[in-house]
Amino acid sequence: MAVGVLGIGIGFMAAPSTVEEAKAIVAGHGDGHGDAHAVAEGHGDEMGHGDAHDASHDEHLLHQLQNKPWAALYVAAFFFFMIALGVLAFYAIQRAAQAGWSPLLFRVMEGITAYLVPGGIIVFVILALSVAHMNHLFVWMDPEVVAHDTLLQGKAGFLNGTFFLIRAAVFLGGWILYREYSRKLSLAQDESNDDSNFKLNFRISAAFLVFYLISESMMSWDWIMSVDPHWFSTLFGWYIFASMFVSGITVIAMVTIYLKSRGYLPDVNDSHIHDLAKFMFGISIFWTYLWFSQFMLIWYSNIPEEVTYYVTRIADFNLPFFGMVAMNFLFPVLLLMNSDFKRVNWFVIMTGIVILAGHYLDIFNAIMPATVGDQWFIGIPEIGSILFFAGLFIFFVFRALTKAPLQPKRNPFIEESKHLVYKYNFKSYDDSIIDHSCFSISGNCNLANDQDIRIVTN
Repeated sequence: MAVGVLGIGIGFMAAPSTVEEAKAIVAGHGDGHGDAHAVAEGHGDEMGHGDAHDASHDEHLLHQLQNKPWAALYVAAFFFFMIALGVLAFYAIQRAAQAGWSPLLFRVMEGITAYLVPGGIIVFVILALSVAHMNHLFVWMDPEVVAHDTLLQGKAGFLNGTFFLIRAAVFLGGWILYREYSRKLSLAQDESNDDSNFKLNFRISAAFLVFYLISESMMSWDWIMSVDPHWFSTLFGWYIFASMFVSGITVIAMVTIYLKSRGYLPDVNDSHIHDLAKFMFGISIFWTYLWFSQFMLIWYSNIPEEVTYYVTRIADFNLPFFGMVAMNFLFPVLLLMNSDFKRVNWFVIMTGIVILAGHYLDIFNAIMPATVGDQWFIGIPEIGSILFFAGLFIFFVFRALTKAPLQPKRNPFIEESKHLVYKYNFKSYDDSIIDHSCFSISGNCNLANDQDIRIVTN
C-alpha cells in the first residue's frame, strides 16, 4: 500500500496547474498533439481568427491532464469496490435460492464483502470531491458547460450534485446495511437452537435483491455512464453488473483456493471449485453477449450521437479496448471450456488473474476516454492506484476472515455442502464397472485391495 500511495502522490504532483505546463507536457511526449496545436496557433496568427477555439482547446487539454491522477484513482477505487459488490449479489442469490452447494463458502463471501465499507467510503469521497469541483471527471457538474448545453440542461433534474450524492448515499447505505445484518444473522445461526436466523436471512436476501437490481442499475448510470452525459445505453446497467458479478465470483474462487491450500477449508473439495469455475465461464459468456449486443446495435444503427462512444474508444484506446474483449471472453472460454480444467486449482487461478485484469481494463475503457481523452497512459498513477487498493482490499478481506470460524456450524444445508460430489462413471483399469453410488454421501465402496480406478466424465 505504501508503494501505491507513493505512486498516487507522484501522479498528483506531476499534474499541470497551468495551460503552459499542460502544453509543455504534451510537447515533451512528442505524440503529435502538441504539433497539431502549434499548427492551429500558427493558422490563427495568419488568418486572424481561431483564438477563442485555441483557448478552449488549451483549457480542455489542461483539464484532461489534471484528470489523469483522479481518473486513475477513481478507476481503481471503483474496480475493487465493484468486486465486493459483485460478491454481495452472489451471496444474496445463494441465500435467497437456499443453495445447498455453497454454505461452505459463505464465510469467504462475507469476508470479501467486508471491503464494502472502506471501499464505499472512498468512492463516495471521490464523488463528493467531484461535486465540489476538485476535479473535472463529470463534465455535467461544471455550470459553465451546462449553461451552453441544451441536452445537459434537460437532464439537470437528475444530473445535479445534490441529488447525485443523495442517491449515492442511499445505494451505499442499503448495500452496507444488508451486508452487516446478513452477516450478523449468519453468525447468530451458528449459536442458535433453531433455524429462525436462517429463515430471516432468506427473507431479507430475497427482498434485498429487488433493491440491488434497481440500485445497481442507477449506480452504473450515475458513477460510470454519466462521465459521457450525451451517450446512453439501456443495456449498461446489466453490462456493469455482469462485469462486477464475474469479477466477484473470480475472487471468491481465488480466495477459497488460497485458504484451502493453507488448510483452513478442509471440507471444500474440487466440486466446489468446479462450480465456481462454471460461474466464471458462464458469466464471462454472458458479459460478452451484453458487450456484443450493445456494440452491434450501435454500429448497425450508425446514429452519430451513439457511435461517438465507440469511435473514441477504437481510435484512441484501440489496444485496451480490443485487448479487454480478448481477456474477458477468449481466455475464459478457451481455458475453462474443458470440465477437467475447472478442477485444476492453478488453472483457475491463472484464468482468474486474466479475468480480473480484463475487467479492470473494462472499467478503464469506460472512464478514461471521457475524462482524459487521447492523453491516457498506464503509468505510475494507474499502477500506484492498483497497488494501493489491492493492498487495502486484501487487508480488510483477510482481517474479516479472522473474525469468525471459516465454516458455518448450523446452516441447514451445511452437510449437503460438505458432501458435494458430482457423479461420474467409475471404472477400474481392468474395465470392470464400479457402482458410482458408492461415491455418494452415504455410499460404501467395496473395492479390492489396491484396486485402481479411473474416472470417465459424463
